[in-house]
Amino acid sequence: MNDNHDESGYIVRVRFREKGKLYTFDGAGVPVEKDDRVIVLTEQGEAIGMVMSVTKIVDAARVSEQMKPVLRKASSNDLTRAAENCDVEREAFQFCKKKIAERDLAMRLVEVSYLFDRSKLVFYFTADSRVDFRELVKDLVAAYRTRIELRQIWVRSEARLFGGLGMCGRELCCSGFLNSFGTVSIKMAKEQNMLLNPEKISGVCGRLMCCLAFEYDMYREAKKHMPKCGKNVMLSQGRGKVMRQKVLENKIVVDLGDGKETEVSIDEIIRTDTPKSQ
Repeated sequence: MNDNHDESGYIVRVRFREKGKLYTFDGAGVPVEKDDRVIVLTEQGEAIGMVMSVTKIVDAARVSEQMKPVLRKASSNDLTRAAENCDVEREAFQFCKKKIAERDLAMRLVEVSYLFDRSKLVFYFTADSRVDFRELVKDLVAAYRTRIELRQIWVRSEARLFGGLGMCGRELCCSGFLNSFGTVSIKMAKEQNMLLNPEKISGVCGRLMCCLAFEYDMYREAKKHMPKCGKNVMLSQGRGKVMRQKVLENKIVVDLGDGKETEVSIDEIIRTDTPKSQ
């Protein structure tokens, strides 16, 4: 990295899980590069993560005081501890899964995370309803002698953790590049003239696909300049009724009243009329 690293401010983006959210840290005084393993300070103490990007800030004063610092590049001892923690996570996952089955709890274990300083084990799970896991917590405390937290997550978060391919053939958006989940509604599918078939508009998580939100604003803006379905329009060929909109092509399909439909560009519309009430 630059020799002037210590003289400038740096914002370092770090990911703690392979498919997890990106977090920003103050990298002042710690020369790091992309793909370095680093130790950072979080609200829960020290944590180890992977550097995804480093951004130079000419005015170091612009770095937020609220931003936690990068403490150091991970040493060999840090990497050893991280590897040992991973072993504990795998063992704890199997142990917890076994206890869930023994106690016949209606929950699905998704992942186990062991804090870097070994102060707490976090068990992530999904469930359709409220689960009384007090006895399970006792089992886990007795086995690992540390703080235990059971955290319920969305099925969307589960899909992000496991990854996979969407119906488009590409990596799931949530595990590939989305840092957070936005609101997705059935209205977005309607606005884009999609068939309201659950198999066509749902992701592997069973919820509406995140990508429905990507082009929603564009469709909504484009439709402001197009006559709605059912409207009467005047063309050079005569008056007709709008049957369908082809937003991406900036065209509409019009029935001229002779039983045939014609496809025209928006620029070919002479006038738009409101249908007369019968």
